[in-house]
Amino acid sequence: MKSIKLLLLVLLTIYGCKSKLDNKNIEENPIEDLSIEVENNISSEVVSFQKVLTLQNITFEIVSKGEGSIRKLFINTKGLIYNSQELVMDIDGSVIDAEVEDLNIDGYPELLIYTQSAGSGSYGNMIGFSVNNGKSMSQIAFPDLSNNEEASTGYMGHDVFLIGETNLIRKFPIYKEGDTNDNPTGGMRQIQYKLKDGEASRIFVINNVFEYNK
Repeated sequence: MKSIKLLLLVLLTIYGCKSKLDNKNIEENPIEDLSIEVENNISSEVVSFQKVLTLQNITFEIVSKGEGSIRKLFINTKGLIYNSQELVMDIDGSVIDAEVEDLNIDGYPELLIYTQSAGSGSYGNMIGFSVNNGKSMSQIAFPDLSNNEEASTGYMGHDVFLIGETNLIRKFPIYKEGDTNDNPTGGMRQIQYKLKDGEASRIFVINNVFEYNK
């Protein structure tokens, strides 16, 4: 009789341990599945822009991800003395294009990325980076257009950016009072920026402003 009771006690103990183990697995599996789902969502973000540029043995890979008004910008560099580096930042709108050029003629490239905000205004912006003696990369300061009355009068977006020789060129239509967003009547304005050494970083400075008819 004692042997039968002992056998029953052992069987009940084994069953209880198995039940606890099964319950633990049931609780843990949803957490594991959730982490897998989050990882898949990150990797499956829509790539809205991708471009690879190389100049003076330094390579830049520019990738923008997302579909909303605020997107992620990833910049991977190769060829810097202090190893490769990746920059990640939020941007307003979408990346339209990217160019690379040695704007200050120091033997090292500058990377310029052009963005456009969402909406009918399509306001443009430039995000620039300059390589420092082949060692590292730092962001270039870009002045707000509203700080210059001559350059900003009649501005309502629709910018086009490009590199012309060693200048950054910005073009946009001029709006007169009463013009609708789709019908500017004031011609075009072109602004030329030069890259200069500032106190804290390199900076773009307006070098020339002129207007012309379309």
